[in-house]
Amino acid sequence: MQTLYSAFTARITQVLSELEAEGALPVGTNYGNVAVEPPRDPSHGDLATNAAMVLAKQAKTNPRALAELIVVKLNDDPQIASADIAGPGFINLRLVASAWVEEIAAIAAQGDNYGASTMGHDQKVNVEYVSANPTGPMHMGHCRGAVVGDALANLLEFAGHDVVREYYINDAGGQVDVLARSAHLRYREALGDVIGEIPEGLYPGDYLVPVGEYLAQELGDRFKDAPEEEWLAIFRAEAVEKMMDRIKADLKLLGIEHDLFSSEAALHVAGKPAEAETWLRAHDLVYDGILEAPKGKTPEDWEPVELPLFRSTRFGDDQDRPIKKSNGGWTYFGADLAYHMQKAEQSDALIDIWGADHAGTIKRIKAAVAALAEGQGKTIPFDVKLVQMVQLMRAGEPLKMSKRSGNFITLAEMVEEVGKDVVRFTMLTRKPEAQMEFDFAKVVEASKDNPVFYVQYAHARIHSTLRKAAAEGLTPSGDQLGLLGPEELELVKLAAQFPRQVEAAAQAREAHRIAFYLYDLAGAFHAYWNLGNDRPDKRFIMSDDADLTSARLFLAAQLGQVVRNGLRILGVDAVEEM
Repeated sequence: MQTLYSAFTARITQVLSELEAEGALPVGTNYGNVAVEPPRDPSHGDLATNAAMVLAKQAKTNPRALAELIVVKLNDDPQIASADIAGPGFINLRLVASAWVEEIAAIAAQGDNYGASTMGHDQKVNVEYVSANPTGPMHMGHCRGAVVGDALANLLEFAGHDVVREYYINDAGGQVDVLARSAHLRYREALGDVIGEIPEGLYPGDYLVPVGEYLAQELGDRFKDAPEEEWLAIFRAEAVEKMMDRIKADLKLLGIEHDLFSSEAALHVAGKPAEAETWLRAHDLVYDGILEAPKGKTPEDWEPVELPLFRSTRFGDDQDRPIKKSNGGWTYFGADLAYHMQKAEQSDALIDIWGADHAGTIKRIKAAVAALAEGQGKTIPFDVKLVQMVQLMRAGEPLKMSKRSGNFITLAEMVEEVGKDVVRFTMLTRKPEAQMEFDFAKVVEASKDNPVFYVQYAHARIHSTLRKAAAEGLTPSGDQLGLLGPEELELVKLAAQFPRQVEAAAQAREAHRIAFYLYDLAGAFHAYWNLGNDRPDKRFIMSDDADLTSARLFLAAQLGQVVRNGLRILGVDAVEEM
C-alpha cells in the first residue's frame, strides 16, 4: 500500500531514472542505498534524501553537482513546495500542505492495514522464543524473551512475512529426570506419605502438588514403592505434558500462543542428531579429533578423549565443537545442531530469542546453520536476539521472591497484579540487550514517565473526545481538512512515519522501535491537547466552528488508528477509557 514516504521514494526513483535516460547517471545505476526519511532537524524541511551522496561515485561527479540536477526536477513537482541542497549534497524537501492532508485520508482509507508492508514477500520466517525447560511454571526469567519474541513475530507478519512461532521443548536430559523424581515424590505425598522437607536436588515448588495428585488419581498406588526404572519414563512423560499445559496457559495470559511445539526427546527418538552427523561427515564438517585441554590450570582428572567434532572454526568459531560426549550421548550442541537443521529445511530465515547467558553459543550455532544451509544449496539468514534478565522491584526496592512457587515470581503472578498490557509494553520500553528494572509500583503509575499509561491514555483521550463531540452532535469528517493549520499538520507528519518505522523495525528485527515510536506520537498528541488548555482556538471541539471541529476530530480519529495499529503489533490492547 502506498504511503507518503513510499510515494516520494517512488518520485525520487523516477527522477533518477530520468537522469539515467538523459545520461547524467550511467545505465543500470543501483538505487538500493537511496533513502527518503525525515531530516534530523525538522527545521530543515519535511523530507530528506541522500540520493546525490550515495550515487555521485557511480555518476563520476561530486554529490553537490548531482544534487543540483535532482533538485531542478523535484522543484517541478506540484506537491513539493521547495527542494534545497544542504551541506555536501543532501537534499531537503518541504511539501505543500495538501500532501499531508492526503496522508490523513490514506490513514482513514487503509484503517487497520495502515503501515502494513509487503517487504517480507511471504518469506517463511521461523521465530523460536521462550523454549523454557518444562520443569516449572513460567517466571520472570522467561517473560521478557517471551514478549520480545511474540512482538517480533507480530511485527514480521505485519511487514509481509509468513511467520511460524515455535517453542522448542527441552524434554531430554537430566533436568527432566529430576522433574520426574520430584513428581514421584508429590505422587507419594498424594497417596498419603509424609515426605517432609524436599530433598536437595529436587524441585521444591508447590506447583508440582497438582501433578502428583493427578498421577495418583490416574495410576493408583502401583508405582508408590516400585523401583525407579519401572516408573521414571512414565513419570517423565506425564510430568512434562502437565508442565507444558501449565506453560501454555501461563503464556496465554500474556496473549502468546505458538504455532509449533518441537520436542527434543522426539528429535532423539527420530534419530535426527545421527542423521545430522552422517550428513555433516559426508560433507567433511565433522571429524574425529581430540579437544584441546581446558585453558588455565588443567584439572587432574582431565584425559584426552577422541570425540566427533564439528568444524565450527571454518565458520568463525574459536574452536571446533564436540557433538557427542565421551559416554556416547549427544551434547546439547549436537542436539541443537540437528534441531536447527530441521528448522532450516522448512524455513527461509531463522530467528532465535535467547537469554543473555547463552551469548557464548552464538558463534557455533550460527556456524552450524551456515554449514547446513550451504549443504542444502541455499542461504539461511539466521539472527539470534539476546535478552537480558529483568530486576524486579517494588517502589524502588528489590522484590523478594515468591515462596509459593519455590524461588521465583511467576508470570501468572505478574499478570494478575498489573495486567497483560503493562507487562508486555514495559518489556519493550528498552532494547532487549539492555538491563532493565520492572518496578511493580512504577509500571501502574498514571504519569508521563510510565510509557504504557502515556500511550494508552492518548488513545483513550481520543475516544473520549470523539464521544463528547458526538454527544454535542459533532462528527469527524474529511471534507474540510484544508482548514488544519501547521500545528495539526505536525501531528500528521509524525503519524506518517509509522509505515517506514514498521519496515525499519522489521528489517532490524527490533520490535521495541514501535514502542519508542508510539511514545513519541503519544507525546506529540498530548502536547497539542495541552496547547488547547492555553489557547481555546486550538481545542479539538469548537462549538462555534463545526467545519474546523470536524476536521480536527477526523485527524484525532486517524491518530487513534495509528496508535491502535502500533499497539496491535506489540500485543497490547488499545483501551477506550481509563
